[in-house]
Amino acid sequence: MPEKIKGIHHVSMKCSNPEEFAKAVHFYKDLLGLELVRAWGEGDRAGAMLRAGDDIIELFASGRAGEGFGDINHFAFDVDDVDACIRLIRDNGYAVTQEPKDVTLPSDPPLPIRCAFAAGPLGESIEFFHVY
Repeated sequence: MPEKIKGIHHVSMKCSNPEEFAKAVHFYKDLLGLELVRAWGEGDRAGAMLRAGDDIIELFASGRAGEGFGDINHFAFDVDDVDACIRLIRDNGYAVTQEPKDVTLPSDPPLPIRCAFAAGPLGESIEFFHVY
């Protein structure tokens, strides 16, 4: 049987208004360095897709945040330097919600990681995740 799911194409986030959209694009593009791969529309009809490795983060300017169909707890970026990411977040005025720490996930086999969490411009929880 052919593989049905090839991977995640994108994660989509809703902004409350064009100003919040501009702040989110700035955060992901200018602060974290994601590549803007496409943008469309203006004002309330604006949207953007930014590349995060093999994945895409999609933003909508007028998605009426809070009117969702479910709840995503967080998403994680695979990074080489968790501490540098957290310094960047903190230095730009965003909240760090969990400081960097080393953890061994009690899986089979155990997985040693370093991770930290921060709040993004839309209130989203972002994990910075490094596997040793």
